[in-house]
Amino acid sequence: MGKKKQTLIIACGALAKELTWVIKANHWESFVEVTCLPANLHNHPESIPEKMRKKISKNRKKFDQILALYGDCGTGGRLDQVLDEENVVRIPGAHCYEFYTGHSEFSNIAQEELGTFYLTDYLVRFFDKLILDGLGIKKYPQLLPVYFGNYKRLVYLAQSPDKSLRKKAERAASKLGLAFEYKLTGFKGISNFLKQNI
Repeated sequence: MGKKKQTLIIACGALAKELTWVIKANHWESFVEVTCLPANLHNHPESIPEKMRKKISKNRKKFDQILALYGDCGTGGRLDQVLDEENVVRIPGAHCYEFYTGHSEFSNIAQEELGTFYLTDYLVRFFDKLILDGLGIKKYPQLLPVYFGNYKRLVYLAQSPDKSLRKKAERAASKLGLAFEYKLTGFKGISNFLKQNI
């Protein structure tokens, strides 16, 4: 077996814990490194493409290849334009929900109910900070129907079968006044992408 390429994965900070788990589970620590862009860039998607370009430029000479574990995340295709220019391969999918479920399954979930709000393990762990505080709902409860009035259900796309996270996700659905559904996705999407590219 030939020598593995020294690989850098530039990921969204919201995927860091799950990505680290996949790397350790596959014993890739000797040739794969991870660096992340801040997860709160989701609130400022216009900044993602150039921050990604800076990360690539800073690390280009240190690695044989660079991969991007990032969705379009509201950049309107500008992230893919940067990655094409920099010759960096990105995991397929518009967002991390699609990474976890796969394209066809995510399409089925979305078609079942367009008014679906999604949570991952990361979003469940930081629900109050990112959603209730981040959107100002805790301080101004009257904003809840403004943000969530058109949603019907909350689907928790779980990466790990953690009972405490599931209960927390159920409470989140209750706080938002949404029906709750649970789907265990695991890490297959991320794992398959990395196995194909490193």
